Amino acid sequence: MAKTIVVKQIGSPIRRPEKQRQTLIGLGLNKMHKTRELEDTPAVRGMVNKIPHLVEIIEEKG
Repeated sequence: MAKTIVVKQIGSPIRRPEKQRQTLIGLGLNKMHKTRELEDTPAVRGMVNKIPHLVEIIEEKG
């Protein structure tokens, strides 16, 4: 089984640069307090690290 992480959106994309909004959409997040279980890859980790003020990692599995 592949490693996964659960990511939760904690910040609003309102009044944020377009690149940050697109990063949220790329992670599959678009509403406050929504969670997604994503594969733990360098690409996903990089996206999360670009917007640490908008998302948090809840748990890591695997």
